[in-house]
Amino acid sequence: MKAVGYRRSLPIDAPDALLDLDLPRPVATGRDLLVRIAAVSVNPVDTKVRRRAEPAEGEVRVLGWDAAGTVEAAGPGCTLFEPGDRVFYAGTIDRPGTDAEYHLVDERLVGPQPRSLSNAEAAALPLTALTAWESLFDRLDIRRPVPGAAHAVLIIGGAGGVGSIAIQLAKALTDLTVIATASRPETQAWVRALGADHVIDHTKPLAGEIAALGLGAPGVVFSTTQTDRHFEQIAELIAPQGRFGLIDDPGPIDVRLLKRKSVSLHWELMYTRSIFETADMIEQHRILAEVARLVDAGTLRTTLGENFGPCTAANLKRAHALIESGKAKGKIVLEGF
Repeated sequence: MKAVGYRRSLPIDAPDALLDLDLPRPVATGRDLLVRIAAVSVNPVDTKVRRRAEPAEGEVRVLGWDAAGTVEAAGPGCTLFEPGDRVFYAGTIDRPGTDAEYHLVDERLVGPQPRSLSNAEAAALPLTALTAWESLFDRLDIRRPVPGAAHAVLIIGGAGGVGSIAIQLAKALTDLTVIATASRPETQAWVRALGADHVIDHTKPLAGEIAALGLGAPGVVFSTTQTDRHFEQIAELIAPQGRFGLIDDPGPIDVRLLKRKSVSLHWELMYTRSIFETADMIEQHRILAEVARLVDAGTLRTTLGENFGPCTAANLKRAHALIESGKAKGKIVLEGF
């Protein structure tokens, strides 16, 4: 089967940073589904793994943690899906990725693909929807008010993949005022179109930007990017007893700044349930099923930003380069092989 992967951790502009490969087609066992991949999307985690995780000598690593496709075969332990079902999912980080014609995934991590979306539109959603949902509802519990705080959530990095779906989820499933950050005219327009009530510029001090809105101190802050750059401002602007969540890998931050306000810190990793096969691992199946229902009901929309064409090494290198530039808007999708 066709696939794209790498043998050495290299800068994305190196000729061999990503390679077109021909690999054996895997076989479904246990609770695994064998999925024929129709479309994939690219996330920051793809670029981080490529740069940091060197394969063993003579081995190759296939990236990709978002996919939409059709179940080709189901292992004997499967009960949720059967061959022919259209599915979407993000999988787990400790198995080969989705940048391949066929892929194995535990069915408990898989959701039914939204009927109203194309494969490319569906592939843009799983990882970011799971990350945003788990962050907002499982970790930050944004439906629970913070006493005395503004009834608002601040989402830092609103135009990115996770920010784009977090805005929609917060707007659709809560009555919170949604504040998002974006710095360029095109990204500011993007987050407004997704439902943000207010847009502030993260190139300016965030505490001043929040104060200028006149809403008061938000009780919940969700940071998707550059947390180390904004952390002192976050500690200043968040309400006492507020809840702060992040998903990125910042440089050193002084968490002591949160103590005076008794602010809790919540770090979300979408792969925790799959890596540790937690007792509630099937929750990701349920979340994706609910996301699909909300999409088909017209409540949520795809966050597809650009379609880079077939899944080849050349096209994936372009996608990785754009992700690394920090200028991506929404999700980058590749379709077909």
